[in-house]
Amino acid sequence: MNLTEAKAKLDALKNNIEKVIIGNEDTIDKIITALIAGGHVLLEDTPGTGKTTLARVCAGSINGKFSRIQFTPDLLPADITGLNVYNRKEDAFVFVEGPIMANILLADEINRATPRTQSALLEAMQEQQVTVDGVSRSIGNPFMVIATQNPIETAGTFPLPEAQLDRFTMQLSMGFPEPAEEAAMLNRFSSSDPTEEIAAVLSTDDIATIKELAKTVRIHQELVKYIVDIVQSSRKDPAILTGASPRAALCLQTVSKARALTMGRDYVLPEDIRDLAPDVLTHRMLFYSATDRSGKLEVVNNLLSRIPVPSEDFS
Repeated sequence: MNLTEAKAKLDALKNNIEKVIIGNEDTIDKIITALIAGGHVLLEDTPGTGKTTLARVCAGSINGKFSRIQFTPDLLPADITGLNVYNRKEDAFVFVEGPIMANILLADEINRATPRTQSALLEAMQEQQVTVDGVSRSIGNPFMVIATQNPIETAGTFPLPEAQLDRFTMQLSMGFPEPAEEAAMLNRFSSSDPTEEIAAVLSTDDIATIKELAKTVRIHQELVKYIVDIVQSSRKDPAILTGASPRAALCLQTVSKARALTMGRDYVLPEDIRDLAPDVLTHRMLFYSATDRSGKLEVVNNLLSRIPVPSEDFS
């Protein structure tokens, strides 16, 4: 598959998602970018903004397996990964797959589960495998976790620890639609459910191939230095208690290459890095005074504004 074919397939994927999800073009773009980068997304938003629908449509559009887990305080790790069950007829233990064995996994209200259960996702998100009773089993390719949490409720929740937040490629928010978009949504859903009519426009094999193609996207050494300048500056900023980790720098480079591919380029531009940096870095850092997402984003955007942007010919 060449660059032109990959761009055409990704455009078809985006158009297919937009048949159901009205507005949120930027969020859809970044979800696709995370998928191509082999990453995971944390959606922090109020209930009813379309998070589940978005995940389901993404899976249907790539002909992938979709699973949804409703996280609750009594959820156990085995409810996610699966477990070995004794089969009397075969006189042996048989592995029963958990919902994590999917291409797109929606972890709904992830912060309602206990830390022990939350940690069951860590190996899967990092290694694309689960280990049960000492046996490791691979998960499908592609594999993406779209986790949600409600920012306006704290009772009965267990905030995600920094180590787990660091596993998420980006933290995004869908937000409420504009009046015209909300009216269009009501009209679209008035007589039927468009999610039931979604057909696959590419396969999981196509996504796997495009993921490999994204790795070949060129990034100039000046842009590598730009990424390093950003993460290094975050560790010295007086408003930031703990700056971005080396894994954050690597992740920013990976998603920048994926974004370049979704834009039809085989090289990264400074705009790719700058546009994605707040979503990639903010949730990985600790701040002195900023507590909500908007305040943290303001700190990060102020940081980015002070770093010189390279201006070479990157093509």
